[in-house]
Amino acid sequence: MTLLFEQITDTAHKLIDTAKTAGQQVAAEHEIHFGELLVKGGWVMVPIGILALLGLVIFFERYFTIRKASKDDSNLMIQVRASILSGNLESAKAICRNSNTPLGRMLQKGLLRIGRPIKDIEGAIENVGKLEVSKLDKNIGILGIVAGIAPMFGFLGTIIGVIKIFYDISETGNLSIGVISGGLYVKMITSAAGLMVGIVAYVGYHILNIMVEKVILRLETDAIEFIDLLEEPSK
Repeated sequence: MTLLFEQITDTAHKLIDTAKTAGQQVAAEHEIHFGELLVKGGWVMVPIGILALLGLVIFFERYFTIRKASKDDSNLMIQVRASILSGNLESAKAICRNSNTPLGRMLQKGLLRIGRPIKDIEGAIENVGKLEVSKLDKNIGILGIVAGIAPMFGFLGTIIGVIKIFYDISETGNLSIGVISGGLYVKMITSAAGLMVGIVAYVGYHILNIMVEKVILRLETDAIEFIDLLEEPSK
């Protein structure tokens, strides 16, 4: 009896091991890598990939440009203030010119207008500020377009895939769930890819806009301080 029980136990263990091995083989056969999934998405993945690359290039190019423009210019204001109070306007102009920053170009334009009414100086600084902000905003709008278009391409790929699935069904008459689900999950890859690209572009778009707004606020604050500095002798 004991021998029979041991034989049954051994047989059961062998069956379990065989089932595990078969399951691992099936899983290995059905394992799909990320790259293979992207390829299965079809031709729609090409424009989605181009949009993803375009979005990344624009984001990092604008990010480093805006970050450079947003560096602390407190030392520049201190030097300009000291030069103006000492009456050395040429030195103040040289300091602004050598700074090569948005604030430096704004202050330099204001210094070139000294001697004219204060409204003219304010207008000159404001115009330069608008030009500097437009430079910072360059191509950020494209990132917003990518955020809107990428999901649309994804949904387009899925819809095209669904149309093809039902066309094949109408031609072959095979209405099995395997045919429908197998083709549908592949085509939904485009939707997932489009949404991922769109979400990343959307987040990047708003990050850049927030950075630009901070630069604008700081430029306006420094411009007001500069105008107040010019008006101090007349007070």
